[in-house]
Amino acid sequence: MDSDEIPRINGFVIITLPPLDNPSVGKTISAFTLTDDYSQTQQQQQSSSEEQNPLPSQTPPQNPQLQFSFSSLFPVFPRKFMAFLGVSLFALVLCSSLFSHTLQELRNSNDDQEEDKKSFIFPLYHKIGFREVSQRDVEFKLGRFVDMDMENVIDDQIMRPHQSKINSKLVSANSVAVAGDSSPVFPVRGNVYPDGLYFTYIRVGNPPRPYHLDIDTGSDLTWIQCDAPCTSCAKGANPLYKPRKVNILPSKDSLCVEIQGNQKAGYCETCQQCDYEIEYADRSSSMGVLARDELHLMISNGSLSKSNVVFGCAYDQQGLLLNTMVKTDGILGLSRAKVSLPSQLASQGIINNVVGHCLPTDAGDGGYMFLGDEFVPNWGMAWVPMLGSSSKEFYCAEVVKMNYGSSPLSLGSLGSRVGRVLFDTGSSYTYFTKQAYSELISALEEVSTMGLIQDASDPTLPICWRAKFPIRSVIDVKQYFNTLTLQSGSQWWIVSKKLRIPPEGYLIVSAKGNICLGILDGSGVHDGSTIILGDISLRGQLVVYDNVNNKIGWAKSDCVKPKRFNSLPFFEG
Repeated sequence: MDSDEIPRINGFVIITLPPLDNPSVGKTISAFTLTDDYSQTQQQQQSSSEEQNPLPSQTPPQNPQLQFSFSSLFPVFPRKFMAFLGVSLFALVLCSSLFSHTLQELRNSNDDQEEDKKSFIFPLYHKIGFREVSQRDVEFKLGRFVDMDMENVIDDQIMRPHQSKINSKLVSANSVAVAGDSSPVFPVRGNVYPDGLYFTYIRVGNPPRPYHLDIDTGSDLTWIQCDAPCTSCAKGANPLYKPRKVNILPSKDSLCVEIQGNQKAGYCETCQQCDYEIEYADRSSSMGVLARDELHLMISNGSLSKSNVVFGCAYDQQGLLLNTMVKTDGILGLSRAKVSLPSQLASQGIINNVVGHCLPTDAGDGGYMFLGDEFVPNWGMAWVPMLGSSSKEFYCAEVVKMNYGSSPLSLGSLGSRVGRVLFDTGSSYTYFTKQAYSELISALEEVSTMGLIQDASDPTLPICWRAKFPIRSVIDVKQYFNTLTLQSGSQWWIVSKKLRIPPEGYLIVSAKGNICLGILDGSGVHDGSTIILGDISLRGQLVVYDNVNNKIGWAKSDCVKPKRFNSLPFFEG
């Protein structure tokens, strides 16, 4: 082409890519056509101008479609304009390729690159309705397998074991750590009062059926009320699970041996089923047989994943469990034992053996629980070592100091320098050692000088106060109380890890409109020397139990929804 020759442009296309901060807008394409009239007019005007005046025209022709002159922007219109478009498109494509991965991670939309990562969502729900709950109805689990005498299966009936001997023998079980990278996430709902529990739902069987389960980090076995047939079952949220003969776990299965291996009086090699009985710390119990069936888990991108897991087919519940089964169907065991759900999924390579939960402060808010490490924050968490030895099935950590406001509270027995704290979502309230509880009650006597009068007629909890004004929430009386602080890791205040529990973490408003203390005397529960943090004190915190690295972490959170933490904090949207 001659350098003086101007090529004829018939039209052009402008492609607008979406902004980086909002890729959902999409891209737009605009096409403009230069008509023959425009080209001929431009050539005629240019020819006439050259004849009359060798200088360029001072009034360039106007295109009625575009309402501006490209020749004024680009004196050499075709070459520079096309070069400009090319460079712009190249820059946009380059930026998109460089930053799209980070943006998609932050918005949980990187479906193609995260096919191997599963995010299963477990909601936590509160029970519908309102009932009066006394301190005798407080949920407190920490389940233990007990010795049993076994019988064989006859025909298709599941036979009941003989009367068991309750001796609170806890089966030892080690946690499983594998290199999985999926994170099932379960939405959670619940409340401390009046229902006293937080629960989620799972889908079991083929076809899958939903079951609402009480989440319990202090229990090993997941179990569902079961029509085997049922001897003592409450009318739960859903129909009873109906096992088939093929679902019943034989006694020779490794998980059955794990449960019964140390119970010589009850272990039966020739039995055709694996019986179990669990006694909880509140003297409730559950009896049944182990079953294996499909567990269907929801992935964050909306698809489903399924795996075969072992759980309890529970046909005989006794004690307070019958009260809590009104709107639930069983218990979700989340401890460190091999039979727990996270350990089973980890042993199959589906997840890393990590459990996390975030209980909402208000019953109407969100809440969730996850399995796996995909939603564990890389920053902002306080981590402490997880204790082993005799507490290796439970989630325990060491405490070096505990304060109510500026008043120190004893750890363990009087004069102990180190104490233990146990995290238990199966307990409605928090339990202190006898000495720490007595010191706390003494420190709380000062609230009587502020207008709160102890009301012994309120049966909700051991200590309740009434006020001269209506109490609608803990916020109304928060100024009368101090923050509880549990310090771990070091005696030095600056470098230690501190779990701060505000008044909302240990007070409730009863049905009588009183403010009640949700911390109880724990001298008669568990070993009597361990601080047990129940649901009331775990609310408003993201708590993570990392069984792979043997540590426990926490961070303050609104618990609305889980977030992935695959990138640096300054990339977070």
